[in-house]
Amino acid sequence: MSNRVVVTIKENGIAVVTLNRPEKMNAIDLDMFESITAAGESLINNRAVKAVVIHGDGAAFCAGLDLSSLAEDGPDEMALGSPKIGKAPNLYQKVAWVWKEVPVPVIAAVHGVCFGGGLQIALGADMRYVHKDTKMSIMESKWGLIPDMAGTQILRDLCRVDIAKELTFTGRIFNGEQAVQYGIATEVAIDPLAKAMAVAESIVALSPDAMVYAKQLFEDGWQCSREEGLLMEETLNAKLMGSENQMEAVRSGMSKSKGNYKPRMQDAFYQGNWIK
Repeated sequence: MSNRVVVTIKENGIAVVTLNRPEKMNAIDLDMFESITAAGESLINNRAVKAVVIHGDGAAFCAGLDLSSLAEDGPDEMALGSPKIGKAPNLYQKVAWVWKEVPVPVIAAVHGVCFGGGLQIALGADMRYVHKDTKMSIMESKWGLIPDMAGTQILRDLCRVDIAKELTFTGRIFNGEQAVQYGIATEVAIDPLAKAMAVAESIVALSPDAMVYAKQLFEDGWQCSREEGLLMEETLNAKLMGSENQMEAVRSGMSKSKGNYKPRMQDAFYQGNWIK
């Protein structure tokens, strides 16, 4: 992983992922594509990590694709015809999709501009806290493209299809308050990073197994059949009941004391294969 992305894991289990190209408003070049994905993948099996906060250094979350790198690398490297394409998610989709594969809650703190690919990265998080003046756009149509970094597959869980279409067809810029109205952002915050960290701190104070299983339940169960969803609830909760961390949650809750939790269970996230 290059210095395009910095990962800092705090003692309380919060991993802070910083997009670290402030001089370019964290615009994405090939190196950054690979570094963002590597950062996410490094957290998937780290059982000490209980929550993730992703944000951009400097004046912006992410300005989208670095067009100068597109010119330098050429269409064979950056376009969809690249030899690196061939499976889903591909290299370019992975920078957004990897945050859905990270088993713990992922929170995006969004400020400045969040355009195109940058918005799709933020969409991959479980929650997004934005400044009211943040400028956001599904901007690909401006460059004769469509959203191709998993954004369409994530947006369907967040907003109405007519809103997604209008924003995609026009590429218009909208602010943080509008993003909340559309269902794209969770909440407006004066300081998105401080808000994201506060939410992460409330998460890491609880059982990590419950957080991971809850994320799994929503990821796999949100659009499944009613029968599958009910079975998923039953199956996952049965794995939690009586486990060491679940009993600690009961003990700490009854005594009104801080929970002393173990790292999450080895099998606490199945990535689509939840019945084991």
